[in-house]
Amino acid sequence: MAKTKEDVLRAIDQHKVKYIRLWFTDILGQLKGMSVTTRELENVLEEGQGFDGSSIEGFVRIEESDLVAWPDLKTFRILPWQVNDEKVAFMMCDITTPDKKPFVGDSRWVLKKVLAQAEKKGWTFFCGPEIEYFYFSSPTDPTPIDQGGYFDYSTVSPGTRMRKAAANALEALEIPVECTHHEVAPSQHEIDLRYQEALIMADFVMYYRLTVKELALREGYYATFMPKPLFGQNGSGMHTHQSIFNGSKNLFYDPQEKLYHLSDSARHYIGGIFKYVREICLGLSQWVNSYKRLVTGYEAPVYVCWGTKNRSALIRIPEYKPGKESATRVELRSADPACNPYLAFALMFAAGLKGIEEKLEPPPPVEKDIFRLTQQEKKELQIGCLPSSLEEAICEFEKSELVKETLGDHLFDSLVANKRVEWDLYRIHVSKYELDKYLPIL
Repeated sequence: MAKTKEDVLRAIDQHKVKYIRLWFTDILGQLKGMSVTTRELENVLEEGQGFDGSSIEGFVRIEESDLVAWPDLKTFRILPWQVNDEKVAFMMCDITTPDKKPFVGDSRWVLKKVLAQAEKKGWTFFCGPEIEYFYFSSPTDPTPIDQGGYFDYSTVSPGTRMRKAAANALEALEIPVECTHHEVAPSQHEIDLRYQEALIMADFVMYYRLTVKELALREGYYATFMPKPLFGQNGSGMHTHQSIFNGSKNLFYDPQEKLYHLSDSARHYIGGIFKYVREICLGLSQWVNSYKRLVTGYEAPVYVCWGTKNRSALIRIPEYKPGKESATRVELRSADPACNPYLAFALMFAAGLKGIEEKLEPPPPVEKDIFRLTQQEKKELQIGCLPSSLEEAICEFEKSELVKETLGDHLFDSLVANKRVEWDLYRIHVSKYELDKYLPIL
């Protein structure tokens, strides 16, 4: 992995790289970027690469369009496949204004800003997402290409072959893969990445999505991270395992706590997520379609509760294994893989940090199947609900001081405006369901 300008230039020369892609992310989590030649790269590393930000979603207005992309040398990688028979490298960029001030609409900078709060205490935020997705025949035909189920394995399945190729490519990009498997729904797959510091992992999520999609297209298929592409089947989640370390010490582990081995800090972190989860939900599940996934009966969380064995819960505590203190963590299950990972991780961590600062206590854990409880039983157990629609999530998000503080006014206002347009377009659309159901009888 390159760490200095000299390392990057040496690797480019050694591997005969022709072009370098400079990537960044818009507020919706869509990968953006431009390519420069190797001849221009040295100058770019010294002076940045200017570009017009006025057409990038959530960036700037036309009258204030000039921005500069600064490649992060630590993110330098060479694609393990060729583009038009040429070697191509890439780097993730930080975005600044022309006077080199951090651009407030850069979601990567927002995550850095939140992580800096922990760094002042000597803390490091780690996360490990379980990223699910589907393979289909094309972007217009959501027909599954296999009928496999959870952990099914077939060497002749095109989905299995593409998943293996994607995992190999990620490893070639120095992105450690923990495991891969078929998921519950037909044609649904998962590749799990090894725990990393949050900023590194957010970059990895962007590379992951590109790699899976690119390699599927090369085989004539389409990979999608749409949260709920198939009616009557499980949607795709991004269950995110989280912990905080101080050096080598896991702040979430307490050997004296017998039930879950969770420290006070871990419990307060959960309390923070519980208090603020409705407010941050839009950042974790940001599309109209996200709320088709967050419904009962498909393993996605609907209710705000926690436990160890309860997979209908919002937060699950993976069971403690003796000698694995460093693996003590909390798993937040509501995010989906179509989110902006920088904003999602920033909001999760900000909520958890507030919980630690305010010493918030979560309600008692629930190990029952929440879907079978009565309304009265849920009330007695202090079980709330996540927003059930994009509109409800926008309303909760819009009134949140925590969200405004975390994202800043520019990004907060841009995201709310974008999502209100999305909701209005969905709200006025006349769907096939309505025509099939009502046209014959009304």
